Amino acid sequence: MNTAEHGQVWQVWIDRGGTFTDVVARDPVGQVHTAKLLSEDPARSEDAAIAAIRLLTKTDTGALPRIDVRMGTTVATNALLERKGEPSVLAITRGFGDALRIGTQERPDLFVRRIDLPLPLAAAVIEIDERVRADGRIERALDPAAALAAFQTAVAQGYRAIAIVLMHGYRYPAHEAQLADLARAAGFTQVSVSHEVAPLIKLIGRGDTTLVDAYLSPVLRRYVDAVSAQLGPHNPPLFMQSSGGLSDGARFRGKDAILSGPAGGIVGMARTAELSGISKVIGFDMGGTSTDVSHYAGAFERDSETRVAGVRIRTPMMRINTVAAGGGSICRFEAGRLVVGPQSAGAVPGPACYRNGGPLTVTDCNVLLGKLRAAHFPSLFGPAGDQPLDAAVVTAKFAELAAAIKAETGLDHSAQALAEGFIQIAVANMAHAIKQISVARGHDVAGYALACFGGAGGQHACLVADALT
Repeated sequence: MNTAEHGQVWQVWIDRGGTFTDVVARDPVGQVHTAKLLSEDPARSEDAAIAAIRLLTKTDTGALPRIDVRMGTTVATNALLERKGEPSVLAITRGFGDALRIGTQERPDLFVRRIDLPLPLAAAVIEIDERVRADGRIERALDPAAALAAFQTAVAQGYRAIAIVLMHGYRYPAHEAQLADLARAAGFTQVSVSHEVAPLIKLIGRGDTTLVDAYLSPVLRRYVDAVSAQLGPHNPPLFMQSSGGLSDGARFRGKDAILSGPAGGIVGMARTAELSGISKVIGFDMGGTSTDVSHYAGAFERDSETRVAGVRIRTPMMRINTVAAGGGSICRFEAGRLVVGPQSAGAVPGPACYRNGGPLTVTDCNVLLGKLRAAHFPSLFGPAGDQPLDAAVVTAKFAELAAAIKAETGLDHSAQALAEGFIQIAVANMAHAIKQISVARGHDVAGYALACFGGAGGQHACLVADALT
């Protein structure tokens, strides 16, 4: 039954995270409503954002009322952090097949002898037999037949996303444009071309950005198309970009969505800080999959080139440092040590306490330590939606972990000690991220307020503040 009047307009703001989706809505008469749902639920046919809108507008079935939608999403962020993007092919000038893997050869830590490079995004590399010099002269002409044959082979192997990056393609794009046509003819459905995605000098940054776009755009497109279809043609949504601006769904690309959700958080943090009379603030946004930290001292800080999860991206965006440490980060014992993340339990199965057979996570540590009281937690889980968190299964899983560690090392740790150890690791990762955007840039954090938000921010804010003093 549709109880909303179609002639009236709702205003809806959505934060679609990897674990939870939070919605704030203002109805046509000015009243504010809120909803919080799991981002993924096998029992639900619609996306969490749509389900929340139906709940708030009391539109059980059928077309939704007129809605003005603004959305920030971490779909692309989480796909990059967890390396769950679309398997992609890199097509690059012959002789430069490993250029993006080698990178700029900079050392992220001068005193570390062994440098572990991040996993490459490209699942396969095709070296294109062509070469254009810096002055535009063609040293080696493109062989369209050979390129098409290589593309067809990649498509036959199951690849559908390709990044095309040629030497000096940002200035002389003819070969890239020709390859893009050949790639589409071969069957690629996602074709990211460097002179369109990042028309900038320097092969490495341009190539990394184009590859990120190919890797993330299909994941993002599936989500955007699904949400847009469910909202209906009369409710086109606008999406927050990494730069802090808004974009319609058709122009929303993977390279611009890396910090979509976190960018919206910074804008809100800055506004609330100003209303409170605070001019210097460190943002601490901890969600289910990642933690995003930011610095604000009267003006938004932006970068034209940044790194996220070890990947270089050259596109305008808010200056945000993201680490894979959230409430859903998986806690485990590996190679003789405790490890937190970067893998996340997500919404399904979620943490062990969600009653869905999930692994131990940071959230479970807080349940065991009493920071999350199961009886007081919102009833969001279970088919009837009336089951609180399961503290008993958390206790049992920690006991199993303690027994496994003792069997392997001979060391006897209590469940509480293990939970505290995992929390300390997560806090250290988050505090280090804050230092990178503050202390490392010459800012004294002692003169700043720590603004904590996100579903898990309040559980760790004091520990992070202590770690920074």
